[in-house]
Amino acid sequence: MKKVLIVDDEVDIIEILQFVLEANGYECVTAMDGEEGLKLAREISPDLIILDVMMPKINGYKISRLLKYDNKYKDIPILMITARSQEEDKIIGEETGADEYITKPFNVDYVIEKVKSYLG
Repeated sequence: MKKVLIVDDEVDIIEILQFVLEANGYECVTAMDGEEGLKLAREISPDLIILDVMMPKINGYKISRLLKYDNKYKDIPILMITARSQEEDKIIGEETGADEYITKPFNVDYVIEKVKSYLG
């Protein structure tokens, strides 16, 4: 079973994503802040990470950069989900290595489609 790490400080977003991903056959691990998210990413090496940008302790851009510049984790796809929809935010997301940049409010079906495109 493919493992997805969801890192977001909004409980409702974690619950929605977890519910839909599990219904589609993925195992989910969740974290409520950047520090915990980074720690879990390194501990469990998930198959894919769904990452919020604006979070306590460490933001999503920094997590993405830390993982993408580490040979051990650089191949893990990162779907960055954020309320920051400015073009410059998207560029920063791409520069930090995010594979996808999805803005909130997001379409859950679209997110699932993206997860499936990376994990099958």
